[in-house]
Amino acid sequence: MSRSADIVFNAIPNTIEEFMALPQAALSNPFDTAALTVVALSVYPVNRDLSTQMLQYLRGPRPMMPMDLQFIRDRFMDHDYVPRSYFLGTSPANDYTPQMPYTIRVFDGPYSYNTQGMAQLFLQSSGADSPRPIELRLAKDGKWYLWEQYLLSGIRAPESTNPWA
Repeated sequence: MSRSADIVFNAIPNTIEEFMALPQAALSNPFDTAALTVVALSVYPVNRDLSTQMLQYLRGPRPMMPMDLQFIRDRFMDHDYVPRSYFLGTSPANDYTPQMPYTIRVFDGPYSYNTQGMAQLFLQSSGADSPRPIELRLAKDGKWYLWEQYLLSGIRAPESTNPWA
């Protein structure tokens, strides 16, 4: 049986201290870590350094490598709206503009916990037909850290950028 969780944020953090002060930043379950990953990625278009700090925090003892940073940079070259598409209430019609409070739905599946100490959860982009996976790993400290994210694949463009919409 699948479980889902709606993770709610009243605001998008403007500093790493605000990010780490969020209740979800305790990383006590994989659902919170998955939702925080979307928050961190959504900050990237306005503040790359802050987004990178947030992602580094979410990765815990596994630091980001130059290749990871380049991958994220490449994904944002033309599609800065992709992370916003994971917030509930967004769509191509409203240019993926999230409504407050910001809510992200994270869900698991029948094979989400097949590997001990790992979880593969899913998030639905409002611009994609199928959910996107995110992998999280439980560390010795009892926290769930970001292991791998597959959230930045292309989606339908916002209607404001589509002359045929």
